[in-house]
Amino acid sequence: MQLLEVFRQAFDSIRASKLRSGLTLLAISVGVFAIISANTAVLVLDNYFRDTLSLMGGDVITVSKFPAVNMGPTDWDSFRNRDDITLEQMERLQNMMPVSAEVGPIRTYRSTKVQYNTLETEPNVQIQAANENTLANNAYSISDGRNFLPEDISYARNVAILGAEVAETLFPVEDPLGKLVRIEGAPYLVIGVTEAKGSIFGSSLDRFVMLPYSITAAKYGRNQNIGIQLRAGSVDQVDAVLDEIIGLLRIIRQVDPASANDFEVATNESISGSLSQFTGFLYLIGFVIGGIVLLGAGIGVMNIMLVSVTERTREIGIRKAVGARRREITTQFLLESIALCQIGGLIGILAGVALGNGAALWLGSSVVFPWGSAIGGVIGMTFIGVLFGVYPAMKAAKLDPIESLRYE
Repeated sequence: MQLLEVFRQAFDSIRASKLRSGLTLLAISVGVFAIISANTAVLVLDNYFRDTLSLMGGDVITVSKFPAVNMGPTDWDSFRNRDDITLEQMERLQNMMPVSAEVGPIRTYRSTKVQYNTLETEPNVQIQAANENTLANNAYSISDGRNFLPEDISYARNVAILGAEVAETLFPVEDPLGKLVRIEGAPYLVIGVTEAKGSIFGSSLDRFVMLPYSITAAKYGRNQNIGIQLRAGSVDQVDAVLDEIIGLLRIIRQVDPASANDFEVATNESISGSLSQFTGFLYLIGFVIGGIVLLGAGIGVMNIMLVSVTERTREIGIRKAVGARRREITTQFLLESIALCQIGGLIGILAGVALGNGAALWLGSSVVFPWGSAIGGVIGMTFIGVLFGVYPAMKAAKLDPIESLRYE
């Protein structure tokens, strides 16, 4: 039997019982949609996070009081009871590490508004502590002006680097370099503007002002908890530098030799591993939900095929009367069952890919197509068509031709 003819008969079966067929197709589509949309969204997130981490470089190491990424139940009280990581500890680590390590702080103190003459931003601009290494450690580039100098930090100069969004708001037609902006009543000389990076999860990456950490320490307190970020110099040196950092920090923080580290050290590789666990969990959820829905859809397919067998009893009798064998009748109904599943599966794949890539448009990431999941969906729909179509097909093949011809 020609494949085109099989699909035509499958469409005829759908038209014969529109409501029942529509509900079954909907169930099949929803099941495939759940799997494909989850897989597509996970691929988008995975690509986005990997692209973001790769921009920072594979040799970036982060030290923090709390885990950078955490999966599963966590005893947060044990983390909260740790001593804070302070600027003094960062400076001691910076003095002990090679110059090429590019040690810098990670600390956002608060969100506030920034003013220039009569213009001002919304009170949502982040005030970040920085030194000459902070921009590079966070994959920012200077579009206009210059980076901080060591002297800016040492002498606590009132200078600032604006994020691209802040500069655009305050200086729509003027050159921001050399201008004085006011932050919480204090004036700061603009020495640089960063290149725009866009947003992530709807949150702007360009809505900040970086100040020398010596300024923020004097303004907000020197002993507040911070993070420390540095570069190993190359990916090959990450493990060696990691061991060196852990050893030095244990000395600086006076950790007992028999005790575990009272700080967290993360690399892009370890963060990627944690994100892989998270995306794997999302995959599992999509497959479980989709599998449950597809089970119900398969039962619906069996019901439709049984109804089709009943409605086409006379047709089956005629086919047998002109010489059709059991195998041919079985093949016909099996192929119709598979075609029905493939129609629903195709709708689910297209809808799932479209919705999953909505995350790509939102994040500004590249559009993906889950080829593996799509091929798996086609194979899975074939399996469901066979599994739930074999009984109706065998029932059709076993019909007595004489009784079938008498059927009204």
